[in-house]
Amino acid sequence: MFDKYMIMETGFCNVFQEQEVIGFQLQARLPYYRGLGLSMVEDIRITVDGNAVPREAIRFTTLGKTYSLEEMETEMVGRWEFGEVATLTINQPGGLSSGQHEIELVEQLRISYLPFPSITKDKKTLAL
Repeated sequence: MFDKYMIMETGFCNVFQEQEVIGFQLQARLPYYRGLGLSMVEDIRITVDGNAVPREAIRFTTLGKTYSLEEMETEMVGRWEFGEVATLTINQPGGLSSGQHEIELVEQLRISYLPFPSITKDKKTLAL
């Protein structure tokens, strides 16, 4: 239902550290009508121009705290609320080239009343 709002069209950029491009960022929203504890976000998968981003390269930031996807599995306090924008940082030396890139985001969520994981997808073309 909210799948088409997962990838935001703002905030897509390369990330610099000491004048060197170390990766890129995009901003995302939760496609579920209620907030979830971070441990209930079972997986986040990102594909850029048809190439899958390794899970260990993804960092998730919300409310000023950054987590690896592995750290989120055991996070019992942090939450991702409906409408809240999270920043996904992908560690990729050199980042992305200028121009348009096709971004696909898949979020696998554990919803308490569902006997199966909720898997939602969004795909957009974003310009860098």
